[in-house]
Amino acid sequence: QVQLVESGGGLVQAGASLRLSCAASVRTFSDYAMAWFRQAPGKEREFVAAIPWSGSSTYYADSVKGRFTISRDNARNTAYLQMNSLKPEDTAVYYCAADRYWSSNPALTKYAYWGQGTQVTVST
Repeated sequence: QVQLVESGGGLVQAGASLRLSCAASVRTFSDYAMAWFRQAPGKEREFVAAIPWSGSSTYYADSVKGRFTISRDNARNTAYLQMNSLKPEDTAVYYCAADRYWSSNPALTKYAYWGQGTQVTVST
């Protein structure tokens, strides 16, 4: 069983930065690929970024490429999402997810474990 807890959300102005954290309660964090998703009001949940257990590669949605960076610290059982140059359209609840499976298209993985989310609000 994997428990995920997100933190780091908040209200910021456009152009600002935030770093989200996802702390995992699991015996072997390095067995799991990690991902971030987001859901804006009235919209479907969408993929943001993913990283395999090794951290050797990363995968991003086109909408955040070049602005967001996903990373992980296996010694701390934590994944991160560094968000720079935030835009009002980035406003959403951000969720982290985990799964043992890493595919060639991690946006389509049915992640087994999910956190409860953290709100990010970007004002103009």
